Amino acid sequence: MKLLWVNSSFLHPTNRGGQIRTLEMLRQLHRHHEVHYAALSDPREPEGPARAGEYSARSFPIPFQPVSKRSLAFALELAAGLFSPLPLAIGRWRSPELRATVQRLLHEERYDAVVCDFLVTAVNCPELEKAVLFQHNVETMIWKRHADTARGLRRQFFRIQERRMRAFEAGAVHKTAQVIAVSEQDVATMREMFGVEAAAVPTGVDTEYFRPPEDVAPSGLVFVGSMDWLPNIDGIQWFSKEVLPLIRAHRKDLPVTIVGRLPPPEIERLAVDDPFLKVTGTVPDVRSYLWGAAVSIVPLRIGGGTRLKIYEAMAAGTPLVSTTIGAEGLDVVDGETIALADSAADFARRCLELVSDDAARSRMRTQAMDMVRARYSWEQVTQQFEKLLHPVAAAQ
Repeated sequence: MKLLWVNSSFLHPTNRGGQIRTLEMLRQLHRHHEVHYAALSDPREPEGPARAGEYSARSFPIPFQPVSKRSLAFALELAAGLFSPLPLAIGRWRSPELRATVQRLLHEERYDAVVCDFLVTAVNCPELEKAVLFQHNVETMIWKRHADTARGLRRQFFRIQERRMRAFEAGAVHKTAQVIAVSEQDVATMREMFGVEAAAVPTGVDTEYFRPPEDVAPSGLVFVGSMDWLPNIDGIQWFSKEVLPLIRAHRKDLPVTIVGRLPPPEIERLAVDDPFLKVTGTVPDVRSYLWGAAVSIVPLRIGGGTRLKIYEAMAAGTPLVSTTIGAEGLDVVDGETIALADSAADFARRCLELVSDDAARSRMRTQAMDMVRARYSWEQVTQQFEKLLHPVAAAQ
């Protein structure tokens, strides 16, 4: 097949879960098909277009520098967004240049299938009725959960964004030729919210890349995730305020490491208040942090889609404690491949139990590693995605 893949960014540096999912699947597709890749390209990150040949035969970078969320320009963008019918998370990525480039390619080339990657890309994807929409999350659910957990003016803002996102997402999923979600849970959510049917392709993991070395003595807790993503910020703030004091009552010196790019000041300050808590910021390789931890934590209260970080921790041999939302849509079994806990007291208890019980950690580690190796390689996942493209290609 000849595929056009449209996205809101290039895939290097690879530091977000959605990027990893797309990159690994495109690498598999690139082995058997002709992939053209069109996306916005931040001039400050030349690595992206330079490495596009790893997963595409041709690439079309459109220069675009997103406004920093810590800048005055973002505050102005936020204010202007109050009067736009588009949700801010969509409108700030709108690019007439990318849209025109995609339109030109559709007229000049003969593609068997077009993939619009992420809902945000739909604003730049003409002829959406001929495209496959790859939904890594149900975005409306994320904003709903933001509103449900916020207070005061923040709650009002999130409610407005939820309503706008619901309208935009409903329009996109009904217009597109095929919707592909990342879990059966998301399929059910889209059916309930929008009355639309979708297909599900699970999350994968590079099991060999994360295979742990033999000579590691793990200790402490680790969180791995982009720290410029609001659900991760909320989750770590909840953990530090509600869960960690309960853990410290029993283990005052238990190391806790927060690993992820661009932590905001409120997350960085956590390390000032607790001498046994470390905030790393961007790291070149997360594997050593997973291998070195006794337990990986996923304390999310907000989110959608599926967390690659869970399967990565499993492949790395690191037992997990997660909220139900954190593990939503994944093939997990509480007490066997993962420990699930939603209250602060339960989350603290399950962390302490695993940290102090070598045998329980060993059992969970073995069951989780065996499960992801048997079912969730990227090759297996991409084959499922590829099968869903064939009917769309046949209809072109």
